[in-house]
Amino acid sequence: QVQLVESGGGLVQAGGSLRLSCAASGLTFSAYTMGWFRQAPGKEREFVAAISLSYSSTYYADSVKGRFTIPRDNTKNTVYLQMDNLNSEDTAVYSCAAGRRVIFRTSARSYEYWGQGTQVTVSS
Repeated sequence: QVQLVESGGGLVQAGGSLRLSCAASGLTFSAYTMGWFRQAPGKEREFVAAISLSYSSTYYADSVKGRFTIPRDNTKNTVYLQMDNLNSEDTAVYSCAAGRRVIFRTSARSYEYWGQGTQVTVSS
């Protein structure tokens, strides 16, 4: 069965950095668009970033543009979320997602498979 397993979350001070990892198994990783979403307490889940299956295109929410990057390594079946210059607004549970035919990359409905999420807490 398909599994997406996130790691790398934790507590960090404002201005610091974290790198999240999402290891995929049970699917042809290179055939999937990969995305990261986050959900803060009391808020709806929101799109953070996505990368196309061909590495050629990346997409970011305006709130993280210039601070976050989403590289992927198809040889390791892993997608990352490098988060720099973190602030308290970035505190949330971060989840990775995989979609085979993603048209609306910012919509959670476009992705078939989800990880369990990892907590990121930024202290001010």
